[in-house]
Amino acid sequence: MKIKSSELPLQASGAIYHLNLFPEEIADKIIVVGDPGRVAKVSANFDSIDIKRENREIFTHTGFYKGKHVSVLSTGMGTDNIDIVLNELDALANIDLTTREIKESGRSFSIVRIGTCGALQPDIPVNTFIASEAGFGFDGLLHFYDYKDISDEALVESFVKQTGWNERLPYPYCVEGDKKLMEAIGFDMVRGITASAGGFYGPQGRELRGKLKYPELNGKIEKFTYQGRRITNLEMETSALYGLSKLLGHKALTVCVAIANRVTKDFSKDYKPYVEELIKIVLERI
Repeated sequence: MKIKSSELPLQASGAIYHLNLFPEEIADKIIVVGDPGRVAKVSANFDSIDIKRENREIFTHTGFYKGKHVSVLSTGMGTDNIDIVLNELDALANIDLTTREIKESGRSFSIVRIGTCGALQPDIPVNTFIASEAGFGFDGLLHFYDYKDISDEALVESFVKQTGWNERLPYPYCVEGDKKLMEAIGFDMVRGITASAGGFYGPQGRELRGKLKYPELNGKIEKFTYQGRRITNLEMETSALYGLSKLLGHKALTVCVAIANRVTKDFSKDYKPYVEELIKIVLERI
């Protein structure tokens, strides 16, 4: 079935609309970062860069690192941007952009997000590397897709019960990351469930001039346990990355530097060297 142009828009050049890429310009190993400025910090480690593309906040560099074909691209902030990036990456892999038909056999990507986050447990100091075993979504994005059997509903139900989750908030979902990527990249990092919020201030329990409706929420998240598991950190992208990757047949892992601890109220004095160290670790292990 041919996909209509309104559903799969392309650039005048024929490149995918938001990423501004052609299928041959993206590697099977992909690093995603939120900050467009971080793309160049990753690709500075490459032995060669063959492709540089940019459109809006999405910058892409594709090249080689020690013989490995790798792409790095920025997503911007939030699960809404992840929705665009993941669907368009998948289209590059599995839809013929010329005929607009789904390919009989396509590609599967290994996608590693390098980011920053806030720790939600008092025993996780700032500048710690955290690898996300699962993405716990407060954003609601995955509910727009048919995601049967992807979310760990028993864990979600336990969370809703333990926290007294308010029905006015988006219903949570929880998707596991790729275990092989975890074994290859995050094996020596702090591991746990990563919660993804739909914003940086109110949705993450920060109160400036806008009064919070649920000021006790972070404390409830901190205390949540399920079969020995806990929520270790909070950021804005992992739930959608894991949900859409699993839905579309790709592998995904998030690794973050905890630049803040929301319980102890600490903030890293200089987290950038730790991000650079994490970049090097991922490039070696991807």
